[in-house]
Amino acid sequence: MSLILDILFPKKCVGCGKEGGYFCESCVRDIKQTDLVCPECDRLALGGQTHPVCRRKFGLDGLWSLGVYKDSLREAIKQLKYKGVQELAEVLVSITIKYWVKYQPFILDQIKKDRGVGWVVIPVPLYWWRANKRGFNQSSLIGRILSKSLGLDYCEGLKRIRYTKPQVKLKGKDRYQNIRNAFEISNPYILNPRPSVLLIDDVWTTGSTIRECCYVLKRAGAKKVWAL
Repeated sequence: MSLILDILFPKKCVGCGKEGGYFCESCVRDIKQTDLVCPECDRLALGGQTHPVCRRKFGLDGLWSLGVYKDSLREAIKQLKYKGVQELAEVLVSITIKYWVKYQPFILDQIKKDRGVGWVVIPVPLYWWRANKRGFNQSSLIGRILSKSLGLDYCEGLKRIRYTKPQVKLKGKDRYQNIRNAFEISNPYILNPRPSVLLIDDVWTTGSTIRECCYVLKRAGAKKVWAL
């Protein structure tokens, strides 16, 4: 059936439209990389680690991103998120893993170093109404696939307890106010013993959503929280 569908409706590259797959090698190479930054002050940071002077008790320990949200990468996320092309979650994870294998980023070193302590992959949740309307949570899809690829535990450890306006329509302080107190731990036992968390979201703009999720996780006992 899959072969028949591929013949009738061939996959096309999200970047250039070339048939054969959702991401051709040329467009993968064209994903615009940027220097990693501290998730607290947005200034350059080695490996994406939070600067020592920026560290907060309930703040993020680091931030890693695949690339800048533009061109083919932006189109891939939009098609995954709004058009329901769920296969793109596998493609994005595959690109991420290949990048990690080739460049061995600091976050990968941290995961290897702390494997005995335990890492768990947790996605940023959608409000139940939005999740039902869309039919899936793109961050959950990415998180599940990534956790299997890395051999890490996966958990829907957070839940969104109130409806919030889409962050994309808001700016600055409005984003923070919109998302404040919107999350809680879904199960009090998931962070016992204290694991490190790889927190998954599709796009980082101001970081308000991920910071709020990190705050809840750290308050509940998470040892480290890295945003991806």
